[in-house]
Amino acid sequence: MELNRKNVKKILFIICFAMVFFWGLNHGPSVLMIFRNLLGILAPFLIGLCFAFVINVLLRPVETLWDKISWGRGEKTMKKLKRPLCLLLSTVIIGGVIFILLFMVVPEIRNTAFMIIDMFPQYMVQIERWWTDLSDVLMDFAIVLPQPELNLSEIGKVAGDFLWKSGQSFVGKTVDITTSIFSVMFNVILGLVFAFYVLSQKEKLGRNLKKVIFAFLSGERAESVLNFFALTNRIFTSFVTGQLTESVIIGSLCFLGMVTLRMPYAPMISVLVGFTALIPVFGAFIGTGVGAFLILMVNPIKALWFILFIVVLQQVEGNLIYPKVVGKSVGLPGIWVLAAVTIGSSAFGVLGMLLAVPVCSVIYSVGKQRVNRKLEKKGLETIGD
Repeated sequence: MELNRKNVKKILFIICFAMVFFWGLNHGPSVLMIFRNLLGILAPFLIGLCFAFVINVLLRPVETLWDKISWGRGEKTMKKLKRPLCLLLSTVIIGGVIFILLFMVVPEIRNTAFMIIDMFPQYMVQIERWWTDLSDVLMDFAIVLPQPELNLSEIGKVAGDFLWKSGQSFVGKTVDITTSIFSVMFNVILGLVFAFYVLSQKEKLGRNLKKVIFAFLSGERAESVLNFFALTNRIFTSFVTGQLTESVIIGSLCFLGMVTLRMPYAPMISVLVGFTALIPVFGAFIGTGVGAFLILMVNPIKALWFILFIVVLQQVEGNLIYPKVVGKSVGLPGIWVLAAVTIGSSAFGVLGMLLAVPVCSVIYSVGKQRVNRKLEKKGLETIGD
Protein backbone atom coordinates (compact mmCIF):
# COMPACT_ATOMS: atom_id res chain seq x y z
CA MET A 1 0.00 0.00 0.00
CA GLU A 2 1.39 3.36 -1.02
CA LEU A 3 2.04 5.73 1.89
CA ASN A 4 0.39 8.80 0.45
CA ARG A 5 -1.42 11.45 2.41
CA LYS A 6 -4.80 9.75 2.10
CA ASN A 7 -3.56 6.35 3.29
CA VAL A 8 -1.63 7.91 6.18
CA LYS A 9 -4.87 9.54 7.39
CA LYS A 10 -6.62 6.18 7.24
CA ILE A 11 -3.84 4.48 9.20
CA LEU A 12 -3.83 7.21 11.86
CA PHE A 13 -7.60 6.98 12.14
CA ILE A 14 -7.48 3.19 12.60
CA ILE A 15 -4.74 3.51 15.23
CA CYS A 16 -6.64 6.20 17.17
CA PHE A 17 -9.87 4.23 16.97
CA ALA A 18 -8.13 1.08 18.21
CA MET A 19 -6.58 2.96 21.14
CA VAL A 20 -9.90 4.54 22.14
CA PHE A 21 -11.70 1.19 21.76
CA PHE A 22 -9.08 -0.61 23.86
CA TRP A 23 -9.27 2.10 26.53
CA GLY A 24 -13.06 1.80 26.58
CA LEU A 25 -12.88 -1.97 27.10
CA ASN A 26 -10.65 -1.48 30.13
CA HIS A 27 -12.62 1.43 31.60
CA GLY A 28 -16.23 0.31 31.23
CA PRO A 29 -17.68 2.30 34.18
CA SER A 30 -15.96 5.48 33.01
CA VAL A 31 -17.34 5.03 29.49
CA LEU A 32 -20.83 4.48 30.86
CA MET A 33 -20.52 7.57 33.03
CA ILE A 34 -19.41 9.64 30.00
CA PHE A 35 -22.33 8.39 27.93
CA ARG A 36 -24.74 9.02 30.81
CA ASN A 37 -23.52 12.60 31.22
CA LEU A 38 -23.57 13.18 27.47
CA LEU A 39 -27.10 11.80 27.28
CA GLY A 40 -28.15 14.09 30.14
CA ILE A 41 -26.77 17.11 28.27
CA LEU A 42 -28.40 16.12 24.98
CA ALA A 43 -31.66 14.92 26.55
CA PRO A 44 -33.68 18.10 25.81
CA PHE A 45 -32.62 18.04 22.17
CA LEU A 46 -33.27 14.31 21.75
CA ILE A 47 -36.69 14.75 23.34
CA GLY A 48 -37.28 17.71 21.05
CA LEU A 49 -36.42 15.66 17.96
CA CYS A 50 -38.85 12.95 19.07
CA PHE A 51 -41.55 15.57 19.63
CA ALA A 52 -40.78 17.11 16.24
CA PHE A 53 -41.09 13.76 14.46
CA VAL A 54 -44.42 12.86 16.10
CA ILE A 55 -45.92 16.32 15.57
CA ASN A 56 -44.68 16.39 11.98
CA VAL A 57 -46.61 13.20 11.21
CA LEU A 58 -49.83 15.12 11.90
CA LEU A 59 -48.53 18.51 10.72
CA ARG A 60 -48.20 17.45 7.09
CA PRO A 61 -51.85 16.41 6.54
CA VAL A 62 -53.03 19.44 8.54
CA GLU A 63 -51.03 21.74 6.25
CA THR A 64 -52.40 19.93 3.20
CA LEU A 65 -55.92 20.53 4.49
CA TRP A 66 -55.03 24.17 5.17
CA ASP A 67 -53.93 24.63 1.55
CA LYS A 68 -57.27 23.26 0.31
CA ILE A 69 -59.34 25.42 2.64
CA SER A 70 -57.38 28.65 2.15
CA TRP A 71 -57.18 28.42 -1.64
CA GLY A 72 -57.75 31.86 -3.16
CA ARG A 73 -58.21 33.66 0.17
CA GLY A 74 -55.50 36.24 0.70
CA GLU A 75 -52.66 34.02 -0.43
CA LYS A 76 -49.86 36.06 1.15
CA THR A 77 -51.48 36.36 4.58
CA MET A 78 -52.65 32.76 4.64
CA LYS A 79 -49.18 31.58 3.71
CA LYS A 80 -47.68 33.45 6.68
CA LEU A 81 -50.24 32.00 9.08
CA LYS A 82 -50.03 28.47 7.68
CA ARG A 83 -47.06 27.08 9.61
CA PRO A 84 -47.67 28.61 13.09
CA LEU A 85 -51.42 27.86 13.14
CA CYS A 86 -51.07 24.34 11.73
CA LEU A 87 -48.23 23.63 14.16
CA LEU A 88 -50.33 24.88 17.08
CA LEU A 89 -53.34 22.83 15.96
CA SER A 90 -51.26 19.65 15.57
CA THR A 91 -49.73 20.11 19.01
CA VAL A 92 -53.14 20.70 20.62
CA ILE A 93 -54.57 17.54 19.02
CA ILE A 94 -51.67 15.37 20.16
CA GLY A 95 -51.72 16.96 23.62
CA GLY A 96 -55.46 16.30 23.85
CA VAL A 97 -54.99 12.62 23.05
CA ILE A 98 -52.25 12.33 25.69
CA PHE A 99 -54.47 14.14 28.20
CA ILE A 100 -57.31 11.69 27.57
CA LEU A 101 -55.02 8.71 28.05
CA LEU A 102 -53.35 10.02 31.20
CA PHE A 103 -56.22 11.69 33.04
CA MET A 104 -59.25 9.71 31.91
CA VAL A 105 -58.20 6.18 30.97
CA VAL A 106 -55.42 5.57 33.51
CA PRO A 107 -57.55 6.54 36.57
CA GLU A 108 -60.36 4.31 35.28
CA ILE A 109 -57.97 1.37 34.96
CA ARG A 110 -56.64 2.06 38.46
CA ASN A 111 -60.15 2.16 39.93
CA THR A 112 -61.02 -1.10 38.22
CA ALA A 113 -57.84 -2.71 39.55
CA PHE A 114 -58.70 -1.69 43.13
CA MET A 115 -62.27 -2.95 42.63
CA ILE A 116 -60.90 -6.34 41.55
CA ILE A 117 -58.67 -6.42 44.62
CA ASP A 118 -61.63 -5.64 46.90
CA MET A 119 -63.80 -8.31 45.32
CA PHE A 120 -61.06 -10.94 44.98
CA PRO A 121 -62.35 -13.07 47.90
CA GLN A 122 -65.81 -13.09 46.31
CA TYR A 123 -64.27 -14.12 43.00
CA MET A 124 -62.57 -17.05 44.68
CA VAL A 125 -65.85 -18.13 46.28
CA GLN A 126 -67.47 -17.96 42.86
CA ILE A 127 -64.68 -20.07 41.36
CA GLU A 128 -65.18 -22.63 44.11
CA ARG A 129 -68.91 -22.74 43.33
CA TRP A 130 -68.21 -23.19 39.61
CA TRP A 131 -65.78 -26.01 40.38
CA THR A 132 -68.34 -27.75 42.55
CA ASP A 133 -71.08 -27.41 39.91
CA LEU A 134 -68.73 -28.73 37.23
CA SER A 135 -67.81 -31.69 39.43
CA ASP A 136 -71.50 -32.53 39.91
CA VAL A 137 -72.14 -32.41 36.17
CA LEU A 138 -69.13 -34.57 35.29
CA MET A 139 -70.01 -37.02 38.05
CA ASP A 140 -72.92 -38.22 35.88
CA PHE A 141 -70.36 -39.22 33.23
CA ALA A 142 -68.17 -41.04 35.76
CA ILE A 143 -65.57 -38.28 35.63
CA VAL A 144 -64.22 -37.31 39.03
CA LEU A 145 -62.45 -33.98 39.34
CA PRO A 146 -59.85 -33.60 42.09
CA GLN A 147 -61.20 -31.62 44.99
CA PRO A 148 -58.96 -28.84 46.30
CA GLU A 149 -57.62 -29.62 49.73
CA LEU A 150 -57.17 -25.96 50.62
CA ASN A 151 -59.94 -23.54 51.36
CA LEU A 152 -60.31 -21.38 48.24
CA SER A 153 -62.03 -18.65 50.25
CA GLU A 154 -59.06 -18.45 52.58
CA ILE A 155 -56.70 -18.42 49.61
CA GLY A 156 -58.76 -15.61 48.12
CA LYS A 157 -58.56 -13.61 51.33
CA VAL A 158 -54.79 -14.05 51.56
CA ALA A 159 -54.35 -13.21 47.87
CA GLY A 160 -56.63 -10.21 48.20
CA ASP A 161 -54.64 -8.89 51.18
CA PHE A 162 -51.42 -9.40 49.27
CA LEU A 163 -52.72 -7.61 46.18
CA TRP A 164 -54.07 -4.76 48.29
CA LYS A 165 -50.71 -4.24 50.01
CA SER A 166 -48.92 -4.50 46.67
CA GLY A 167 -51.38 -2.07 45.16
CA GLN A 168 -50.83 0.44 47.97
CA SER A 169 -47.08 0.07 47.52
CA PHE A 170 -47.45 0.52 43.77
CA VAL A 171 -49.55 3.65 44.23
CA GLY A 172 -46.95 5.00 46.64
CA LYS A 173 -44.20 4.37 44.12
CA THR A 174 -46.35 5.93 41.41
CA VAL A 175 -46.71 9.07 43.54
CA ASP A 176 -42.96 9.16 44.02
CA ILE A 177 -42.42 8.77 40.30
CA THR A 178 -45.00 11.45 39.57
CA THR A 179 -43.24 13.79 41.98
CA SER A 180 -39.87 13.13 40.33
CA ILE A 181 -41.37 14.00 36.95
CA PHE A 182 -41.24 17.66 37.90
CA SER A 183 -37.45 17.41 37.96
CA VAL A 184 -37.42 16.67 34.22
CA MET A 185 -40.08 19.19 33.25
CA PHE A 186 -37.36 21.60 32.21
CA ASN A 187 -36.05 19.07 29.68
CA VAL A 188 -39.55 18.43 28.36
CA ILE A 189 -40.37 22.13 28.00
CA LEU A 190 -37.02 22.88 26.41
CA GLY A 191 -37.48 19.88 24.10
CA LEU A 192 -40.91 21.15 23.06
CA VAL A 193 -39.49 24.61 22.31
CA PHE A 194 -36.70 22.98 20.29
CA ALA A 195 -39.30 20.89 18.40
CA PHE A 196 -41.26 24.03 17.52
CA TYR A 197 -38.09 25.69 16.25
CA VAL A 198 -37.18 22.64 14.12
CA LEU A 199 -40.67 22.34 12.63
CA SER A 200 -41.07 26.06 12.00
CA GLN A 201 -37.91 26.05 9.87
CA LYS A 202 -37.72 22.40 8.80
CA GLU A 203 -37.30 23.20 5.09
CA LYS A 204 -34.39 25.56 5.76
CA LEU A 205 -32.77 23.13 8.21
CA GLY A 206 -33.20 20.33 5.66
CA ARG A 207 -31.42 22.34 2.96
CA ASN A 208 -28.57 23.24 5.31
CA LEU A 209 -28.18 19.61 6.40
CA LYS A 210 -27.91 18.54 2.76
CA LYS A 211 -25.22 21.16 2.18
CA VAL A 212 -23.22 19.88 5.18
CA ILE A 213 -23.49 16.27 3.98
CA PHE A 214 -22.36 17.13 0.44
CA ALA A 215 -19.57 19.31 1.84
CA PHE A 216 -17.94 16.51 3.85
CA LEU A 217 -18.82 13.44 1.75
CA SER A 218 -18.35 12.48 -1.86
CA GLY A 219 -21.34 12.76 -4.16
CA GLU A 220 -22.15 9.03 -4.14
CA ARG A 221 -21.83 8.67 -0.37
CA ALA A 222 -23.85 11.85 0.23
CA GLU A 223 -26.65 10.47 -1.95
CA SER A 224 -26.53 7.19 -0.04
CA VAL A 225 -26.83 9.01 3.31
CA LEU A 226 -29.75 11.13 2.07
CA ASN A 227 -31.48 8.05 0.67
CA PHE A 228 -31.03 6.32 4.02
CA PHE A 229 -32.56 9.28 5.88
CA ALA A 230 -35.46 9.42 3.40
CA LEU A 231 -36.06 5.68 3.73
CA THR A 232 -35.98 5.86 7.54
CA ASN A 233 -38.37 8.81 7.62
CA ARG A 234 -40.79 7.11 5.21
CA ILE A 235 -40.86 3.82 7.11
CA PHE A 236 -41.22 5.39 10.57
CA THR A 237 -43.90 7.82 9.35
CA SER A 238 -45.86 5.06 7.59
CA PHE A 239 -45.60 2.80 10.62
CA VAL A 240 -46.66 5.43 13.16
CA THR A 241 -49.52 6.72 10.98
CA GLY A 242 -50.74 3.24 10.10
CA GLN A 243 -50.56 1.87 13.64
CA LEU A 244 -52.35 4.88 15.15
CA THR A 245 -55.10 4.74 12.53
CA GLU A 246 -55.51 1.01 12.99
CA SER A 247 -55.58 1.44 16.77
CA VAL A 248 -58.41 3.98 16.57
CA ILE A 249 -60.40 1.78 14.19
CA ILE A 250 -59.95 -1.36 16.30
CA GLY A 251 -60.85 0.46 19.52
CA SER A 252 -63.98 1.99 17.94
CA LEU A 253 -65.16 -1.34 16.48
CA CYS A 254 -64.50 -3.05 19.80
CA PHE A 255 -66.56 -0.44 21.64
CA LEU A 256 -69.48 -0.72 19.20
CA GLY A 257 -69.41 -4.52 19.40
CA MET A 258 -69.26 -4.61 23.20
CA VAL A 259 -72.09 -2.08 23.51
CA THR A 260 -74.20 -4.09 21.06
CA LEU A 261 -73.53 -7.30 22.98
CA ARG A 262 -74.11 -5.45 26.29
CA MET A 263 -70.79 -6.39 27.81
CA PRO A 264 -69.42 -4.71 30.97
CA TYR A 265 -66.45 -2.32 31.02
CA ALA A 266 -67.00 -1.48 27.33
CA PRO A 267 -65.27 1.96 27.34
CA MET A 268 -62.24 0.90 29.37
CA ILE A 269 -61.69 -2.43 27.57
CA SER A 270 -62.14 -0.80 24.15
CA VAL A 271 -59.51 1.82 24.96
CA LEU A 272 -57.22 -0.93 26.29
CA VAL A 273 -57.68 -3.05 23.14
CA GLY A 274 -57.06 -0.02 20.94
CA PHE A 275 -53.98 1.00 22.94
CA THR A 276 -52.45 -2.49 22.95
CA ALA A 277 -53.09 -2.68 19.19
CA LEU A 278 -50.13 -0.29 18.86
CA ILE A 279 -47.92 -3.26 19.78
CA PRO A 280 -47.54 -5.52 16.73
CA VAL A 281 -48.28 -9.26 17.03
CA PHE A 282 -48.62 -9.50 20.84
CA GLY A 283 -50.81 -6.44 21.46
CA ALA A 284 -54.05 -8.20 20.58
CA PHE A 285 -53.36 -11.03 23.02
CA ILE A 286 -52.58 -8.60 25.85
CA GLY A 287 -55.78 -6.59 25.39
CA THR A 288 -57.94 -9.69 24.93
CA GLY A 289 -56.50 -11.41 28.00
CA VAL A 290 -57.03 -8.47 30.34
CA GLY A 291 -60.49 -7.72 28.94
CA ALA A 292 -61.61 -11.36 29.18
CA PHE A 293 -60.43 -11.56 32.80
CA LEU A 294 -62.38 -8.44 33.77
CA ILE A 295 -65.56 -9.72 32.14
CA LEU A 296 -65.06 -13.23 33.53
CA MET A 297 -65.35 -11.92 37.06
CA VAL A 298 -68.78 -10.47 36.19
CA ASN A 299 -70.25 -12.93 33.69
CA PRO A 300 -68.33 -16.03 32.45
CA ILE A 301 -70.64 -16.52 29.45
CA LYS A 302 -70.08 -12.96 28.26
CA ALA A 303 -66.35 -13.45 28.73
CA LEU A 304 -66.54 -16.36 26.27
CA TRP A 305 -68.56 -14.24 23.86
CA PHE A 306 -65.99 -11.47 24.23
CA ILE A 307 -63.16 -13.82 23.24
CA LEU A 308 -65.12 -15.05 20.21
CA PHE A 309 -65.92 -11.45 19.27
CA ILE A 310 -62.26 -10.41 19.48
CA VAL A 311 -61.21 -13.44 17.39
CA VAL A 312 -63.65 -12.38 14.65
CA LEU A 313 -62.52 -8.75 14.99
CA GLN A 314 -58.87 -9.81 14.65
CA GLN A 315 -59.70 -11.72 11.47
CA VAL A 316 -61.39 -8.64 10.03
CA GLU A 317 -58.46 -6.50 11.13
CA GLY A 318 -55.82 -8.84 9.73
CA ASN A 319 -57.49 -9.43 6.37
CA LEU A 320 -59.23 -6.12 5.66
CA ILE A 321 -58.17 -3.23 7.90
CA TYR A 322 -54.41 -3.81 8.26
CA PRO A 323 -53.71 -4.33 4.52
CA LYS A 324 -55.72 -1.21 3.64
CA VAL A 325 -54.48 1.07 6.45
CA VAL A 326 -50.88 -0.06 6.98
CA GLY A 327 -50.44 -2.25 3.92
CA LYS A 328 -46.88 -3.17 3.03
CA SER A 329 -45.54 0.30 3.85
CA VAL A 330 -42.98 -1.00 6.32
CA GLY A 331 -41.85 -3.65 3.81
CA LEU A 332 -41.06 -6.30 6.43
CA PRO A 333 -42.07 -9.98 6.07
CA GLY A 334 -44.23 -11.45 8.83
CA ILE A 335 -41.51 -13.75 10.21
CA TRP A 336 -39.20 -10.76 10.70
CA VAL A 337 -41.98 -8.78 12.39
CA LEU A 338 -42.35 -11.58 14.94
CA ALA A 339 -38.59 -11.79 15.44
CA ALA A 340 -38.24 -8.00 15.78
CA VAL A 341 -41.01 -7.73 18.37
CA THR A 342 -39.64 -10.67 20.37
CA ILE A 343 -36.07 -9.34 20.44
CA GLY A 344 -37.18 -5.74 21.03
CA SER A 345 -39.38 -6.68 23.97
CA SER A 346 -36.61 -8.78 25.54
CA ALA A 347 -34.02 -6.02 25.20
CA PHE A 348 -35.98 -2.81 25.81
CA GLY A 349 -39.43 -3.80 27.10
CA VAL A 350 -42.56 -2.06 25.78
CA LEU A 351 -40.55 0.66 24.02
CA GLY A 352 -38.59 -2.04 22.22
CA MET A 353 -41.83 -3.69 21.10
CA LEU A 354 -43.06 -0.41 19.64
CA LEU A 355 -39.84 0.60 17.86
CA ALA A 356 -38.49 -2.83 16.86
CA VAL A 357 -40.61 -3.20 13.71
CA PRO A 358 -39.70 0.11 11.98
CA VAL A 359 -36.03 -0.22 13.02
CA CYS A 360 -35.87 -3.78 11.72
CA SER A 361 -37.69 -2.67 8.57
CA VAL A 362 -35.05 -0.02 7.89
CA ILE A 363 -32.25 -2.56 8.38
CA TYR A 364 -34.06 -5.09 6.19
CA SER A 365 -34.67 -2.54 3.39
CA VAL A 366 -31.07 -1.31 3.39
CA GLY A 367 -29.76 -4.87 3.45
CA LYS A 368 -32.07 -5.90 0.60
CA GLN A 369 -30.92 -2.94 -1.51
CA ARG A 370 -27.26 -3.86 -1.02
CA VAL A 371 -27.88 -7.53 -1.78
CA ASN A 372 -29.83 -6.66 -4.94
CA ARG A 373 -27.01 -4.41 -6.15
CA LYS A 374 -24.53 -7.26 -5.63
CA LEU A 375 -26.82 -9.68 -7.48
CA GLU A 376 -27.33 -7.25 -10.36
CA LYS A 377 -23.57 -6.93 -10.81
CA LYS A 378 -23.32 -10.73 -11.04
CA GLY A 379 -26.29 -10.95 -13.41
CA LEU A 380 -28.40 -12.95 -10.94
CA GLU A 381 -32.06 -12.66 -10.02
CA THR A 382 -32.73 -10.03 -7.36
CA ILE A 383 -34.83 -10.36 -4.18
CA GLY A 384 -38.45 -9.28 -4.69
CA ASP A 385 -41.00 -7.89 -2.27
